[in-house]
Amino acid sequence: MKKLTTIASIACSLLACAAFAGEYPDISISELEEAIAKNEVILIDVNGSKSYQKGHIPGAIDFRANKENIAAALGENKDKLVVAYCGGPSCSAYKAGAKAAEKAGFAKIKHLSAGISGWLQAGKPTEKADDNS
Repeated sequence: MKKLTTIASIACSLLACAAFAGEYPDISISELEEAIAKNEVILIDVNGSKSYQKGHIPGAIDFRANKENIAAALGENKDKLVVAYCGGPSCSAYKAGAKAAEKAGFAKIKHLSAGISGWLQAGKPTEKADDNS
């Protein structure tokens, strides 16, 4: 019985590790603000183009509009931090942007789990997309 319990524990541990594989570490709003101020971050907004046009974190890339050519939109500096975000803590759409950045050769990738809703609740500024974009 003891052996079976040990095997079950190992199996559960392996499943837990697999469940978290491919996840991206979180970044706080204050940490993101610091990175923005130092021009050390590329932001990917994964909320969709309509939401992006209404308001996004200043400097963010519209993932939907750039999906086919995301590597070019992200730029050449693969050492820069990439932060993907979507609507808020329960949204997992950010993963598409994070995975695209990873595929494009970026290694420092984080997730703003607060999303655009948390950014707004914190009273942070947004910008609207130009009518021509």
